[in-house]
Amino acid sequence: MAMNDDTDSEANADVRARILDAAARLVAGGGVAALTTRAVAAAAAVQPPTLYRLFGDKRGLLDAVAEHGLAAFIAGKIAATPHADPVQDLRDAWDGYVAFGLANPAVFAIMNEIGSLASRSPAALAGIAVLRARVRRLALAGRLRMAEERAVALIHAVGVGAVTTLLAVPEDERDPGLATAARDAVLAALVVDPPGPVGDGLAPLAVSLRARLDAADALTPGERLLLRELMDRLAG
Repeated sequence: MAMNDDTDSEANADVRARILDAAARLVAGGGVAALTTRAVAAAAAVQPPTLYRLFGDKRGLLDAVAEHGLAAFIAGKIAATPHADPVQDLRDAWDGYVAFGLANPAVFAIMNEIGSLASRSPAALAGIAVLRARVRRLALAGRLRMAEERAVALIHAVGVGAVTTLLAVPEDERDPGLATAARDAVLAALVVDPPGPVGDGLAPLAVSLRARLDAADALTPGERLLLRELMDRLAG
């Protein structure tokens, strides 16, 4: 029985991979609208009930296609050696994200639908975790002028907006400097010069201290909570 179970699992994995490959080709060629149950079943040489058994519904299949396309990109981001300069590291990450979105418009569209992949995909969540880690490096270096979560939200919002705007026009009509201008504007809003006198502003110092609170063994959990609240106020 165990051998049969293993064989069934392998067969399901092969069929699932074939369906995902067919669905990805359809989406790449015709966008999300091209992904219909009938078209995917025909391209993968399976019956429509197989799609429902393995993916639940069209929404589940769309999420799986986006997850499939996003996973390799996120894995590469995780494996990459961070740049020694946390600002340059964030700049490089932005450029990589924009390049991925422009090269994979269908996957980008699926993963950024409200309430869809962005809220539950392991790969998408891993990508946000990588972004948080980069923002944390800025905070630890005393280079971040606002609270970490706000910085993560700002970077994500403007990044998605920049790619969406570029994808909305034909490739030969796109402004080649738009994404770079958006990136530089975000960095100008986020980043301060290396720490100087206190007179340069309390916000970067507060953000940096907040990033280090978890390592403060001398504090009780309650004291850490109180200090986080105070540092968040100072960070604005």
